[in-house]
Amino acid sequence: LKNNFYQVIVGSNILKKTKKIIFSKIKHAKKIFIITDTEIKRLHLKKILNLVPKKIIIKTITLNSGEKAKELQTINKILNFLLKNKVSRNDAIFGLGGGVIGDISGFVASIALRGINLVHFPTTLLAQVDSSVGGKTGVNSSYGKNLIGTFYQPKLVVCDINLLNSLPKRQLISGYAEVIKYGLINDKIFFNWLEKNIKKILNNNQSALIEVVKKSVITKKNIVLKDEKDLNNTRALLNLGHTYGHSMEKCSKY
Repeated sequence: LKNNFYQVIVGSNILKKTKKIIFSKIKHAKKIFIITDTEIKRLHLKKILNLVPKKIIIKTITLNSGEKAKELQTINKILNFLLKNKVSRNDAIFGLGGGVIGDISGFVASIALRGINLVHFPTTLLAQVDSSVGGKTGVNSSYGKNLIGTFYQPKLVVCDINLLNSLPKRQLISGYAEVIKYGLINDKIFFNWLEKNIKKILNNNQSALIEVVKKSVITKKNIVLKDEKDLNNTRALLNLGHTYGHSMEKCSKY
């Protein structure tokens, strides 16, 4: 984006390799607040903790996993935690998790002190190909999904394919459905490639997954560039399938 340029780094086992880049984006941070959920904390938190220089104070906020966490009560709880721990504008939030954690982390980062640094570490295929990129943040309401939120771009997105190794098959398929969307709306060649490579993708083939994430992010980037804040209906293309899905989620109370 012209005013909010940031990189999306995609690769396998890249957390240590990107350490310098991560901390060059938040070089004045004295505290890092990691927002994650109980399952991701168990699986991946140590990898992030090992990256952080010793001089930086780390605070971890752990949420229950699942869509029910996406509510204003959760945002208020996190904001109180940040303020109690004297967060400053130079500090950073690390969103470590799937789409729910990414949406919550982005929303909190956008409103705490009117905006603090945000770095995404998406841990699901869906989050890597979609929700961690583009700047939409938010929580749900009794009136509908994602109706309360902001547009807020991160400083960096690190998509480490290696983090997907622990994903249940159902979650991988869920992310793959989001990838098919990009083929349908934009790229027939990519759509056909997906059909041929579905077994590799669902069996966690690293090179196939890198290609999937890379292609998806490029497609999303090109659409977001034309309509960052969803004002001229171009970005609505990315909502293919969401209208019906969001209605189902609301009716089932998330």
